[in-house]
Amino acid sequence: MFDYRDLTVWWKAREVVVSTYELTRQYPAAERFGLTAQTRRAAVSVVANLAEGCGRRGKGELARFVDIATGSAYELECHLLLAHDLGFLSDDGWEGISADVDEVKRMLIGLSRSLRQA
Repeated sequence: MFDYRDLTVWWKAREVVVSTYELTRQYPAAERFGLTAQTRRAAVSVVANLAEGCGRRGKGELARFVDIATGSAYELECHLLLAHDLGFLSDDGWEGISADVDEVKRMLIGLSRSLRQA
């Protein structure tokens, strides 16, 4: 077992969750149970899967949960892009969160590789 708080990517993904919640507060009220909820769930899924993977036995299981977290990061990116396309996110909002999500994705992919090579 590992402590998820020892993972730099968990801390960065946690920042993305906070940013996601702040950005989605701007979405139309009609989207509360649609894109707002889906976007927030995808962001939370990244940190939650990292935490869950760290609570499992061994690097193999952690690697599997890191891969699930990576999928959630891609899902988050898609939801945010759609929100931008629909005018819910400004260009500045999109560019900032997009860069942060890209960084998380790169970190997750690197972590997955290192766990599978070890």
